[in-house]
Amino acid sequence: MRGDERQARVREVRRRLAQSGPPWTREHERDFETVTLPERDCDLLRDLLISDRVETVVEVGLAYGSSALAIGEALVTIDPPHPRHIIVDPFQQRAYANVGWDLLRTAGLDSTARLMCAWSSIALPALVTDGLIADAAFVDGSHRFHEVFVDLYFLRKIVRPCGLIVMDDDWTPSVRTAVRYYERNLGWAAIPDAFTGGTLRNIGDDPAAELVPRCRAIRLPESMAEPPFEQFHPS
Repeated sequence: MRGDERQARVREVRRRLAQSGPPWTREHERDFETVTLPERDCDLLRDLLISDRVETVVEVGLAYGSSALAIGEALVTIDPPHPRHIIVDPFQQRAYANVGWDLLRTAGLDSTARLMCAWSSIALPALVTDGLIADAAFVDGSHRFHEVFVDLYFLRKIVRPCGLIVMDDDWTPSVRTAVRYYERNLGWAAIPDAFTGGTLRNIGDDPAAELVPRCRAIRLPESMAEPPFEQFHPS
């Protein structure tokens, strides 16, 4: 299949998912709309990855597959020699009936994607042990502070210097606090305007709080040296 045909196939699956929803959802009311990354944010994620010419991407959280399809479209568009998309989600089989993975298969992306049905706190250290080096990561797993912090700890060892980490739900205080630690102590830098035009949310869903983009893109520093412990800055 030619590259343009592969792109068209992925885009068609993405279009149907955005317009009609997945073929199956959990019984929670409006679960797809609540859980999934909105289409416009998916487009911005895709475009950011294309501009960075990524080849290997790690994703934490699959659910209904919206962001995974956008990442897959980016890899198909770039068409690198050895594309890799590693997805970590312990709930895909037992909570989501493999609906996200099945959509990736329908889009023809299962040849380059790998699903790890394990907790990220187990899967990411295994990837470190395997020596995986990624160009980017997209994080939409647990939103508990300690689990986000651990995800970022291991992704720092996986994503190459000057690579990308994109966080979903940066409007939640737990996610924001974990990210800010790495920005203040390890030189991670937010990419201005990366998600301009994307979904906006009030911090903590407080109507009186600042309105911020749902997603936050971060550039890792060129040097990954550990800072002295005396230079600790509370987040």
